[in-house]
Amino acid sequence: MIPRACFSYQQKKPEKPNIIFILTDDHRWDALGAMGNKIIQTPHLDKLAGDGIMFRNAYVTTAICAVSRASLLSGQYQSRHKIEDFATSFSSEALKKTYPMLLKEAGYKVGFIGKYGVGNPKDQPNEQYDFWACTNKGQPDYEMIDEEGNFIHHTDKVAKDVSMFLTQFAGKADSPFCLSVSFKAPHEQDGDPPRFIVQERFKELYAKETMPVPETADPKYWNSFPEFFRTDTNIARKRWKPLFSTPELHQATVKNYYRLITGVDEVVGKIREQLKKQGIVDNTIIIFTGDNGFYLGEHGMEGKWYGHEESIRVPLLIYDPRKGKTMKGKTPEQIALNVDIAPTILSMAGVSAPKDMQGIDLMQLVNQRDETVARKDFFYEHTFMGSPGIPQVEGVVSIDLKYMKFIEHGYEELYDLKKDPYEKQNLAENQAYAVKLKKMQSRYQELKKKVK
Repeated sequence: MIPRACFSYQQKKPEKPNIIFILTDDHRWDALGAMGNKIIQTPHLDKLAGDGIMFRNAYVTTAICAVSRASLLSGQYQSRHKIEDFATSFSSEALKKTYPMLLKEAGYKVGFIGKYGVGNPKDQPNEQYDFWACTNKGQPDYEMIDEEGNFIHHTDKVAKDVSMFLTQFAGKADSPFCLSVSFKAPHEQDGDPPRFIVQERFKELYAKETMPVPETADPKYWNSFPEFFRTDTNIARKRWKPLFSTPELHQATVKNYYRLITGVDEVVGKIREQLKKQGIVDNTIIIFTGDNGFYLGEHGMEGKWYGHEESIRVPLLIYDPRKGKTMKGKTPEQIALNVDIAPTILSMAGVSAPKDMQGIDLMQLVNQRDETVARKDFFYEHTFMGSPGIPQVEGVVSIDLKYMKFIEHGYEELYDLKKDPYEKQNLAENQAYAVKLKKMQSRYQELKKKVK
């Protein structure tokens, strides 16, 4: 008989998960089949939602790409990370505290593909990554030339680069990976006029559909804004004219916007298929969201920036195959924010989040392990440019109420989101809401101090 002491029992260390974070640009919350949109075709994203978690109330704390992307990477509000424009880059110390760099320090291979979108394009942190496939432009072009000199659409270039990364890094025994995939789609191609440039194979998609016109596209809603806002120099109105000012333009714009999202959906399907073929699908987490929403003619505008749901609310899906059926098909109603992405990713990888991150681990929120992490509201801020181009706005958003203040003008908005989900009636001067207005004003001042 062999003595028990001769045996060495060692418990196998749990394998760290791979993580893929997928980001779309200007993707509003309801441009997804799983969120109830009956027209848009997003089968792969819908399946991802069904296999995992779909947050019904996901928001960004600032609806503009550079600032929101900085918040996604850092887990911080604009008031703390101080990236308020398109020219300010992360400092070397701040960059070290972004989720990719923290994961790299913890032994992950890290890659970034597509649109980085933070800071000076000439100062991108490409050398800090194990794999980097971003253009040297702050805003990439849809029409690109690949390494062989052939034309390629940006969405297809992203797909090609993702496949290359997975081939190179997936399934390596020495280290897990974290890949950040950032699409330009469905952002417009800036220009005069701006355009939505879609892949050739999607140009006839939705051709026979009639896109519904939102109720708030009625001119009376644009005309209800105060004079400082209701000008032709307001960029949201300036961009509305070439894209939504006629019924024909409205139909064409929404169809092209949807086509670009369907193009992204196709890539998501390819990613999941490659993970399966490479045998790592069971240990690869996928997170999908947008950097901000997008007005499709609502309130007489195009773009984002301001505090309406169309602008600040985004899709958010989390699929963790390790959770099995415990997370499958969940649709939590709690508020989730873009600042939550970084601490959530770090927690999934078993890495502690820096104390100056302001987001929460969304898995704690979903599992309700700690009720103190559930937020009842959040602070919204957008201070880039200012009037008359983009009037500065700050406020508070809860599930029931929304308070916005145009800080250059002292103009206030109050919306009852339960009774008026499309924000048609500003109740700030309605005496029946005087008490609620005062409470929101007080909460605004409180949160404004906390986010710094």
